[in-house]
Amino acid sequence: MILCSDPRAQYLAHKADIDAAVARVLASNSYVLGAEVAAFEREFGAYLGGASVVGVGSCTDALTLALRALDVGAGEVITTALSATATLAAIIAAGGAPVVADISDDTLNLSPAAVERALTPATRAIIAVHLHGCPAEMDALAAIARKRGVALIEDCAQASGARYRDRLVGTIGDIGCFSFYPTKNLGAVGDGGAVATTHPALAERIRGLRQYGWDAGRKTREPGVNSRLDEIQAAILRVKLPHLDSDNARRRAIAARYDRGLAGAGLRLPSPPQHVSAVFHQYVVRTRSRSALMARLEASGIRAAIHYAVPLHREPGYKSHLRAPASLPLSEHAADSVVSLPMYPELTDKQVDAVIASANDVLVAAHVTEAVHV
Repeated sequence: MILCSDPRAQYLAHKADIDAAVARVLASNSYVLGAEVAAFEREFGAYLGGASVVGVGSCTDALTLALRALDVGAGEVITTALSATATLAAIIAAGGAPVVADISDDTLNLSPAAVERALTPATRAIIAVHLHGCPAEMDALAAIARKRGVALIEDCAQASGARYRDRLVGTIGDIGCFSFYPTKNLGAVGDGGAVATTHPALAERIRGLRQYGWDAGRKTREPGVNSRLDEIQAAILRVKLPHLDSDNARRRAIAARYDRGLAGAGLRLPSPPQHVSAVFHQYVVRTRSRSALMARLEASGIRAAIHYAVPLHREPGYKSHLRAPASLPLSEHAADSVVSLPMYPELTDKQVDAVIASANDVLVAAHVTEAVHV
């Protein structure tokens, strides 16, 4: 079986170093917020060009703490309708009022024009999700945020190492939030996340919020939470961080191979703008024949997935908690047509070619020659 994602393959690729890192932590007698977390925060901050980094329990927690540190309060927070529900969960957990806007058809990312339409006097922040590892249009979103005096947060859960006009994502807005879930481009072996910012005061406040609101002397300055990156996860991330750029380069090479091999299959392929360097957390195609494609892949021992099948304004558990137009046509159409093909650095060319052959078999044979357009 060729899996859609395979975190075990990355463990095996670095097994000796990861095993040694875990053994080092177990022997240290320091398991929470110790030397490994501090070292990873420094190293990831250096990778991001000198940002202040705070390790937390997940990217959801990172977003929640970012909103709290920016004093968004009960204000409105605009984000994309095509994302994981975690984005909404974070806004609600922070006490904010989520607002979802439509996407740009070419990148599937939050549309700056849709953000403009969604703005109200109650808007306090914008969360730009770099979906599938393709950076959102940060110039336009930053201009909107500056003009309206609202905060701009980057949800980099799927985009560690991606660049927008030569700037690493997570360093462009006020705060960047990262996920280290095992399948991510920089993944641990459990939950984990981080906040990155070039504003030291924000980092220091988040450092307190992640542990009950304590200051350095464990005196509570404000109510906080328990959201701490643990030592084992930090040690594993320290092993993987030096390989992030080469892993992302391999993801881009796989994406280019898919591009060439699927050019005549009638699929709508990813098309990142030339001014970004995408990192292909997922390789997402669009097709009207999704069921047939996924069934053919499965029959060939290939596991595809859907990211995401339901736009956020249609999620039953969140509909009553957010403001959205009655219809967001681009998000809805994308949700009905997206398919994520296998994508991780350890995929071999032979495996990629097997995915291409299987997709071409069903799509070309069925005379599916028209790409998806809205």
